[in-house]
Amino acid sequence: MILTVTLNAALDVTYGVDSLRPRTSHRVGAVDRRAGGKGVNVARVLAGRGRAVTVTGLVGGPTGALVREDLRAVRGLRDALVPVSGESRRTVTVVSGDDGDATVFNERGPQVSPSEWRAFAGRFAELVREASVVALCGSLPPGLPSDAYAQLVARAAETGVPTVLDTSGAPLLDALGARPDVVKPNAAELASATGYEDAGAGAERLRGLGARSVVVSSGPGGLLAVTPEGRRRAVPPERLAGNPTGAGDACVAALAAGLADGAHWGDVLSDAVALSGAAVACPVAGDVDAATYERFRTTVTVEDLHAPQPH
Repeated sequence: MILTVTLNAALDVTYGVDSLRPRTSHRVGAVDRRAGGKGVNVARVLAGRGRAVTVTGLVGGPTGALVREDLRAVRGLRDALVPVSGESRRTVTVVSGDDGDATVFNERGPQVSPSEWRAFAGRFAELVREASVVALCGSLPPGLPSDAYAQLVARAAETGVPTVLDTSGAPLLDALGARPDVVKPNAAELASATGYEDAGAGAERLRGLGARSVVVSSGPGGLLAVTPEGRRRAVPPERLAGNPTGAGDACVAALAAGLADGAHWGDVLSDAVALSGAAVACPVAGDVDAATYERFRTTVTVEDLHAPQPH
């Protein structure tokens, strides 16, 4: 079982418009509402690939009830979310039909009390004992300490369960001392966290601070992995127009599945790029396009760059 953690779960609302133009009104075409947040999207991708997956995290209020109602319809996905008194957030994504670009609006999320955080930590300690891998994803809602992910990574490590961490800013930096197995920032998040524009130098910096492996996503530029085995770059065979908001979550799903299977890094990265591309081809985060995945999975280029640096 793969366990995903979404501490700031959301109801994702996606609007389709013909063309997005600032300072004007828009007539909305297609509307999609579904359970979201990065870890929920990861779980949805994994469940779609036949993986046993459990979703935990924090939800509250009527919006949280809608999140849980939607999750009940996902085959192969177990809901282990923990309730809080505050109202879960909504995110709004506007997808422009003329160019496929997406504009995203993210609410902050509910205020979480110390007692609610302790209740979640206790529930996590139970769930992690059943897991083969834990994926910890997304922002922290107000009220949580910035070392929240560090606490969860440390608890997973005590249980012998590997972790994939996808967050940014202080929660990312604070978690590194707990030695997550894989950290997956995008290029902008990496530069912000380390001050390095060069992805390789930034990844080495995160490894120096405690991350065992770092996988950097750069959109159509693919992935750079800096691991104890060395550096590899994986590049998609073509550039896709579409909605990139779920691409990083599809990448994390592939990384978690690869860790669970003990797969070779080259195969993991190839699958991660293929799944990311297949997510871009879908209008809603958490979905992947099967035809794009099949086309990409045998045509991704994976290049060994050079030997690992000691840490």
